[in-house]
Amino acid sequence: MDDDTVELPKIIETRHARHRRAAPKPHRGRTAAKIAMRVLTSMAALAVLSGTGFVWSAKTEFDNGFTHTDAIGKDAPRSLGGDLNILLIGLDTRKDLDGKDLPKEILDQLHAGDGDNGGYNANSLILLHIPADMHKIVAFSIPRDDYVAVSGIPGYDHAKIKEAYGLKKAATETKLENSGMKDMVALERAGREAGRASIVQTVRNLVGVPIDRFAEISLAGFYDLADKLGGVDVCLNHAVDDSYYSGAVFPAGPQHLDAANALSFVRQRHGLENGDLDRTHRQQAFLTSVAKSLKDTGTLTNFGKLSGLMDVAHRDIVLSDGWNLLDFARDLGSAGSISVEFRTLPVRRYDNIDGQDVNIVDPAAIKKEVRAAFGIETTPTTSLHTPTGIVDVRNASGYTGRAAQLSAALTKRGYPAGTVANSTRADGTTTTITYGIGAEADATQLGDLLGLTPTASPNVEFGHITVLVGSDFTMPAELVPTTSATPTKTSAEPVPDAGKPVATTIGSSVPCVN
Repeated sequence: MDDDTVELPKIIETRHARHRRAAPKPHRGRTAAKIAMRVLTSMAALAVLSGTGFVWSAKTEFDNGFTHTDAIGKDAPRSLGGDLNILLIGLDTRKDLDGKDLPKEILDQLHAGDGDNGGYNANSLILLHIPADMHKIVAFSIPRDDYVAVSGIPGYDHAKIKEAYGLKKAATETKLENSGMKDMVALERAGREAGRASIVQTVRNLVGVPIDRFAEISLAGFYDLADKLGGVDVCLNHAVDDSYYSGAVFPAGPQHLDAANALSFVRQRHGLENGDLDRTHRQQAFLTSVAKSLKDTGTLTNFGKLSGLMDVAHRDIVLSDGWNLLDFARDLGSAGSISVEFRTLPVRRYDNIDGQDVNIVDPAAIKKEVRAAFGIETTPTTSLHTPTGIVDVRNASGYTGRAAQLSAALTKRGYPAGTVANSTRADGTTTTITYGIGAEADATQLGDLLGLTPTASPNVEFGHITVLVGSDFTMPAELVPTTSATPTKTSAEPVPDAGKPVATTIGSSVPCVN
């Protein structure tokens, strides 16, 4: 107990003493009994106060100290049966929550440049599924360069998934500035709130499952967390030397890294066999190491030790509204050795779009894999029907024969074939499905097959569906092509290797990674 707690019974006693009348001196035995009873009563009062009010006050201080966000949205879909899907993002910014540059001494430790570097990319994206019975946690890492559909960002219908945050933030701030807002801190906060909502929506649309909780941690947060834990344990399959970029220079094998080196470990992507895909495995290993440290020290089930992380958490972490992190941590800690399976969302191929190296993904396949891994029923709400809508396909991919390839595959699946043609400049270059009057049901079914969301268009004929095959298009695995498309451009990039799932338990040894 601290000094204030020890003195509490005396304070209680003094307050009561002010209202007592003088009385004849009682018998000595009765006096001793009364004194003993008073001490016991004071001790009981102290125990009750310490067990409820004091702890409740500290707990409330911990919970209320976070910056909270409505990024998920009050009307967003939620998981059923007590399951939780949690989106964790690591924001690659060198600024604090008010948009101010981090102190130079911290920037020097980060080995990541100054406040002008990094922008607001969500370079770490991990979707956690925690079932109600906590029998196994499944975590999907989302490669940051996945080229995906975005919405609500002026000038963009597709972008790298990591950019959904920063692009929306910039657009929001520009709009607010044009309307007269000049307060830089207010602009920063409004922009980041819009960025959070954008990244949540983008991920939710890609994976096709609800997101119930959201947490954002800054680049400095990785450093502060590792520093507070006294460093992290990692294991490397090979020695690495990335001194120019991330500062990662490590030998092969198991080793303990201080906070600065731990940050270099999770940031390295140059010189790795699978580039960014290997970096997702680094992030998974970092989380495994943190979980092991928290469990080994008993931090997850000890309020006093959790409170030691309070300053770091409040400074570096943003939580979705209504998320009580303290109760969550204690529930997780008391659940024992929970199995954890780390996966990485599959990438179909590498490409270059508008001068940017991107990962081309199959949204339909991703939705199926995530739902299966999370144990979510995949039976459609409505039974499949024989389509009658005529499907016209236009090619805007930059590959000859791509539209004919898709049209033939859809015809084989029962969709009536329409026209096959090249696109016009007005069509754009990203994959879309639009439909005319009378074709909504068929377009919706086709959208499920291709992993796209169809939209109605007055420019599409009655009973017709138009599929624009963009440069981002990947033929779903279940559609077997009947013709071979000859690319007009080739790529020397290797076939993407997301690696096998990594099975572990909370508190177990850290896996070795590239």
